[in-house]
Amino acid sequence: MRQMLVASLFCFTLSAPLLGGEATAFDVAREGNRFVGEQSKDKIVQIRSEKSIGSVTPDTWYVVYRDPDATFKTVEVKFGKGRKLDVSHPWRMIKAVTGENKVLNRDKMKVDSDQAIKIATSEPALKDLKLLATKLELEDSDEGFPVWKVTLWAKKFSEPSRDVEVGKVWVSAKDGKVVKTSLNPKRAK
Repeated sequence: MRQMLVASLFCFTLSAPLLGGEATAFDVAREGNRFVGEQSKDKIVQIRSEKSIGSVTPDTWYVVYRDPDATFKTVEVKFGKGRKLDVSHPWRMIKAVTGENKVLNRDKMKVDSDQAIKIATSEPALKDLKLLATKLELEDSDEGFPVWKVTLWAKKFSEPSRDVEVGKVWVSAKDGKVVKTSLNPKRAK
């Protein structure tokens, strides 16, 4: 009986990140493998979030896997607060035709979403802003490694009840370096 209790606690500890709203993109991608066929496991094409609410950490994620048996060659698993909400085969016709449904190189996926947020929100141009929300997308770059595109929203100083998009920061998932920025902090004035 004691061994069963210890085993149960161990399993609970391993799955704890998926029970709350703090699951990272890589957490849900690993969990998503349970809901796709063998031919799609770990074959991630894209990970994206919805705009976060109440913090800079998103809690709704979509993980798109390559599925050679599907019409548009993908299967998508949607997560909310770390729990599976839906599995679908989205319309990605243009991406299927143009070859943009390319599987991301897992060996180059070292920087998770929480780290990408930390890096993006540390940009010097954002230091005087009250950042309220983010939206993330992990896709392949022209350079051959996955890149996080982090879109940022800040409190609008003239209307504190509103937020405003202040730009985007692209962070390499390979090494955490900022690849590109497109920031306009003056929009928060």
